Amino acid sequence: MSLQIRKELGLNGSDPLSARVLAEHLGVLLVRPSEIEGLPQETARLLLGKGKDAWSAVTISHGAIDIIIHNSSHSRARQASDIMHELAHILLDHEASKIIVSQQVPIMLREYNKNLEDEAAWFAGCLLLPRDALLLIRNVRMTDREACTIYEVSSKLLNYRINVTGVQYQIEARR
Repeated sequence: MSLQIRKELGLNGSDPLSARVLAEHLGVLLVRPSEIEGLPQETARLLLGKGKDAWSAVTISHGAIDIIIHNSSHSRARQASDIMHELAHILLDHEASKIIVSQQVPIMLREYNKNLEDEAAWFAGCLLLPRDALLLIRNVRMTDREACTIYEVSSKLLNYRINVTGVQYQIEARR
């Protein structure tokens, strides 16, 4: 699917694929919390939190329109990963999680399907760093920093994809 999407966009298998470009191609609206009219300041503060456990992104469907609200305070690489993760859910036609609002306690609970989340995470990684891109990065001896800048990814994702796909082993075996 990753290669087919690149083909639709006129890209080859090693070209960077911007999450924002893919969202536009799919007709998905990207929204930052600061763009939501009437959002209480306290809610905006929570939505723009930073750190490992901070909120990342959510997809809301409004009729035929998908809207991804994402934490714009995160690094550009994290935003790209978060947006691509949500786009992966859309492309894989995953059923949206259900939100359960408690009348007794002032909290909201979200249904969580680990298999769907894992599938979206894997596909998002394939969209951002397909095997062809990983081979190019290593074959031309691009530095990790250069690759992360060009593909808008974190070094953690880059190294994970290189290792999990066997690209690092394949390159070392050739040398």
